[in-house]
Amino acid sequence: EVQLVESGGGLVQAGGSLRLSCKTAGFTSDDYAIGWFRQAPGKEREGLSCIFRRDGSTHYADSVKGRFTISKDNAKNTVHLEMNSLKPEDTAVYYCAAETWDWGCTVAAGVEYAYWGQGTQVTVSS
Repeated sequence: EVQLVESGGGLVQAGGSLRLSCKTAGFTSDDYAIGWFRQAPGKEREGLSCIFRRDGSTHYADSVKGRFTISKDNAKNTVHLEMNSLKPEDTAVYYCAAETWDWGCTVAAGVEYAYWGQGTQVTVSS
């Protein structure tokens, strides 16, 4: 059974940084992708970034390029999302998700991930 557990959310001032973590378990091969998404109240879910376990290839949404960095620690089965220069509009619940692709990853609109974590709240104060 695939399990994803997010951590690292919290309250931060504008301009600050946070690092989110997604601890994964239950995968039987390295052919899977971990994606980060967020959803703010009254808004649609937004894909932010993803990383492919097997080769570390990544994809970023234009909205976070240059501010957010995704990385993986294979030994700890954990994926991190480093978020810098945070803005109040980054306030949302952040989720990690997984899908068992064998080609890479994307967080393009409309792409579905099969497995989801419970989410972690990020609040950026002005």
